[in-house]
Amino acid sequence: MATQGQVITCKAAVAWEPNKPLSIEDVQVAPPQAGEVRVKILYTALCHTDAYTWSGKDPEGLFPCILGHEAAGIVESVGEGVTNVQPGDHVIPCYQAECGECKFCKSGKTNLCGKVRSATGVGVMLSDRKSRFSINGKTIYHFMGTSTFSQYTVVHDVSVAKIDPAAPLDKVCLLGCGVPTGLGAVWNTAKVEPGSIVAVFGLGTVGLAVAEGAKSAGASRIIGIDIDSKKFDTAKNFGVTEFINPKEHDKPIQQVIVDLTDGGVDYSFECIGNVSVMRAALECCHKGWGTSVIVGVAASGQEISTRPFQLVTGRVWKGTAFGGFKSRSQVPWLVEKYLKKEIKVDEYITHNLTLGEINKAFDLMHEGGCLRCVLSTDA
Repeated sequence: MATQGQVITCKAAVAWEPNKPLSIEDVQVAPPQAGEVRVKILYTALCHTDAYTWSGKDPEGLFPCILGHEAAGIVESVGEGVTNVQPGDHVIPCYQAECGECKFCKSGKTNLCGKVRSATGVGVMLSDRKSRFSINGKTIYHFMGTSTFSQYTVVHDVSVAKIDPAAPLDKVCLLGCGVPTGLGAVWNTAKVEPGSIVAVFGLGTVGLAVAEGAKSAGASRIIGIDIDSKKFDTAKNFGVTEFINPKEHDKPIQQVIVDLTDGGVDYSFECIGNVSVMRAALECCHKGWGTSVIVGVAASGQEISTRPFQLVTGRVWKGTAFGGFKSRSQVPWLVEKYLKKEIKVDEYITHNLTLGEINKAFDLMHEGGCLRCVLSTDA
């Protein structure tokens, strides 16, 4: 492309400081260095993790920065030594890298990857510990190694998944975070078996994806728990079979669930990021074998607690990141499953706006009637 090797000036939504509205700016995006890929982002969705960092509660949050991590686009150019993608490829940026060479990748036990984490955690690129974004010479930090609230971004080659060009980018952008996180929590982390009773705490995008994953795994009952009863009708479409609003009960929610399920559920999933709900999710599990998976990200400094006897008597407490999926090798597989209509994606999209309307999109997300809002980057 004509832009190869050149600085590109494009529109991006910049977070100058915590809790201040994002500002659409002309940003300079430097060419990719060795091991890097410059991507033209066409569609990006909003996730609660973006709002969490924007709020200032994230200890790794750096300002000014370009947020965004759930997106899809087309490779514009690649840096030296990049062989896994080439210009023109359709891709999904992945905040969870996969290098295939580090201790984590080689272990066969986790989808976590250690190769670029030391750089992405501090908003820079690994090769020179610098950002590829600037505005008139002022550094703008990267976010989660993706920074997709921009018409162009630069990512590490280990953080980009090449996908089938037949897949609609305005839909499969969701496969960069929320939907795989929920599906994978069920399929990879918990390994839910047919006939299981499952409880899902929090019926946002991730919780609904957990329900969908549990349904496809053959769960016999899928109990949805949320304090917003308006979510219950939607949740039925994703496999939820019964609903509980904790506000409508005097007893602790874990006791309500234990009473309803003859001793507790086989699997529970906390999809909110609330440490008191995480405790309830563990304690509603069946004695002897119940497993609870923490999916939601709690605020910095928060701690979980329960009585050790809960674990001594056979319950298991575990967590998951990106649903245990290995990003570069398995996101393309998820895209194929979508194209075969084996998983839902379109159904999570409730709103479509443009990058210039991003502040409105965040407002919608906080109002509760929005699952995923997809932004077109045509500013």
